[in-house]
Amino acid sequence: MSRVNEFGQLIGPDLGDWRPPAFPEPVVLEGATARLEPMDIATHAQPLFDVFASASPTMWTYLPFGPFATVDDLSGAIEHLLAYRDWRSFAVMVDEVPLGFLCYLRIDTKGGVIEIGSIAYSPALQKTRPATEAIYLMLKHAFDLGYRRCEWKCDALNEPSRSAADRLGFRYEGTFLKAAHYKGRSRDTAWYAMTDEEWPSVGRALELWLAEDNFDALGHQRRPLSMIRSDLAS
Repeated sequence: MSRVNEFGQLIGPDLGDWRPPAFPEPVVLEGATARLEPMDIATHAQPLFDVFASASPTMWTYLPFGPFATVDDLSGAIEHLLAYRDWRSFAVMVDEVPLGFLCYLRIDTKGGVIEIGSIAYSPALQKTRPATEAIYLMLKHAFDLGYRRCEWKCDALNEPSRSAADRLGFRYEGTFLKAAHYKGRSRDTAWYAMTDEEWPSVGRALELWLAEDNFDALGHQRRPLSMIRSDLAS
């Protein structure tokens, strides 16, 4: 809550004993159905190229890279991601096979802000339990490290990404007009975020959704995440 200083002006909450978190190390994040491991061109490029081969070209419309004609093209894109000093990239492993990747980006340790983005999920990973668990692992690790805010940004026209942000518990904060350009076109960027105060309830909902007893023998969810979040809020 806001406070009043000695001049009668409203000021923000005191930070207490909060200290800037560490930059994320290249660690392995282990889940029940997905494992995130630091991206490595030699290890991941060829199998990722193989699983991306079945993807529709529409998968790449709102990403700054792809589709990839050769494994060398994909290796070049991964190399580019790894070159960013304020990024950390992970391959999403399912049954020891990389099925996609995602990144921490725009990591601001001083401000305690981190973003999850550059998400490329193959058709085999899209809309699956491991796909959601990968985001859960990224969120949990960020907040466990002490980050105060996690962001999600996308092209404002990217409805699947916006729906995913809503489903996962991010809050829409507004749209920045002409915020970027890629692939020869202008981009308005929709901003979403989640704070450390929101994380406990969001994280609990994700854990309940990911639990083994929320899925039947065929792997179909028993309760959607939106229902679980609604039940927890009531």
